[in-house]
Amino acid sequence: MSLVTLTGIAKSHGAQHLFEGVNLQIGTGRRIAIVGPNGAGKTTILRAILGTLDPMAGTVTIAPGLRFGYVPQRDSVDYNFPLKVIDVVLMGRYDRVGLGRRPTKADHDLALQSLEHVGISALAERPLGSLSGGQKQRTLIARALVGQPTVLILDEPTNGMDLVATTQILSLIRELHERDNLTVLMVSHALNEVANYVERIALTVERGFRIGTVGEIMTEQTLTEMYGIPVDVDEMHGHRIVVARRNGQTKGTPPHA
Repeated sequence: MSLVTLTGIAKSHGAQHLFEGVNLQIGTGRRIAIVGPNGAGKTTILRAILGTLDPMAGTVTIAPGLRFGYVPQRDSVDYNFPLKVIDVVLMGRYDRVGLGRRPTKADHDLALQSLEHVGISALAERPLGSLSGGQKQRTLIARALVGQPTVLILDEPTNGMDLVATTQILSLIRELHERDNLTVLMVSHALNEVANYVERIALTVERGFRIGTVGEIMTEQTLTEMYGIPVDVDEMHGHRIVVARRNGQTKGTPPHA
């Protein structure tokens, strides 16, 4: 079943043409990443899905009763505001609680369950600003989960993280998908990071838009055509890795040769 369908979406920014004819379906239980460099239209597609931006052309169809759980970029949050972790998670219940009403004990219990779900229930009373980057990201994921979403949407979930934190957050996202049958949509500029944690990739670059399975997108021919530079795609321990080829370098030649 398709939860979100984009048909013939087009968008420009001033005189700059971003993309046109974008078709994308997000089905129940899927794990998809929209990947591309900054300025290529990832956020525009995301905002069209969330309904905060109208495309120049095309349609966005949302299944009845669909609920989004949105995790913004971690750097967009003001961590100087004196809030405890549990208070931040409770914000995800506000649309259910209603304007001007206080959260109930049931809402607090759901918030604690969400924190347990992402592995940081012990931090519920800690100030948000005192957490590490990975802990802050888990808090924002818990805030999205407490609203009991159908689709979990994450905007650059690993931006600015080290290798350990990146691996832990992506593993958590995959665990949420598999354990809770959550549909997951990630937006990222880091192809190497997210490609091994999703089933399908929607690649958006200045040269166009293409969607397919990880195996279809993560090929040297496809990525070279899309990015406009020669790349190598290697596999190590079951993970695909993309490396840009230096000028004059042929496949299999060490970079220092």
